[in-house]
Amino acid sequence: MIFPLIGFSSAWGEISIQNDQQFLGDDGSLHIVGEIKNNFNAPINQIKIEAILYSNGILIDTIKTSPMLNIVMPEMKDPFDIIITGDVARVIDEYSLSVSYKITEPKSQVIDITTSDFSRDNFDNLLITGTVTNRGEITANTIVVVATLYDKNGNVAAVSKTHVEPDYLRVNDESFFFIPIPDKMQSALIVDFTLAAESEEYTAVPEFPLGSMVLLATSVSAYVVLTRYSSRVIGNLVSAINPK
Repeated sequence: MIFPLIGFSSAWGEISIQNDQQFLGDDGSLHIVGEIKNNFNAPINQIKIEAILYSNGILIDTIKTSPMLNIVMPEMKDPFDIIITGDVARVIDEYSLSVSYKITEPKSQVIDITTSDFSRDNFDNLLITGTVTNRGEITANTIVVVATLYDKNGNVAAVSKTHVEPDYLRVNDESFFFIPIPDKMQSALIVDFTLAAESEEYTAVPEFPLGSMVLLATSVSAYVVLTRYSSRVIGNLVSAINPK
């Protein structure tokens, strides 16, 4: 259930957490995976995700992480993977997620994933390969490609990313990328995927037009909270504040 903004105009839009779930990986680690969607009409960055972990209603631990991409343009998504290790991983049965972020300047969307292929090798390892091209006007540096993988229910089943080598692309140059999905238990559930890419200067070409984009003041920050008990959504509260 999504609750409306409290005390603010609906023009602020919202940040939503979608398709999240938890699973135990091959190595015994607990993963909480999902994706953030930016429904604002401006980009966001400085994104931090906090997971509060419970067992039988008792708070066990709090853990923070960053999503896979540094900046999320309007109407685009950013996957995350929160990893909990040790004995505590097997007793977590409930979690809540919160996201903090700031409005930022836009990046040109000129990193174009020109080809991609979804396959398995002879050892049944899931692989994503493809090519990425710099459509910008200057060299793109420190390029990463991020894969979000979904199960048959549309939930995030795994996330993975790779750094393109060499990690720069001159104007109109193209480079090959390779993304392995190491967890075989999760890879057996995967039926679909999406890709995104960014560099220090640019972000990915959108798969759909964004329309006109109005940049909000860069001093604005915001906070979104989503609480889940197992797979049942309890609430989603969004508020926007001006930091002092």
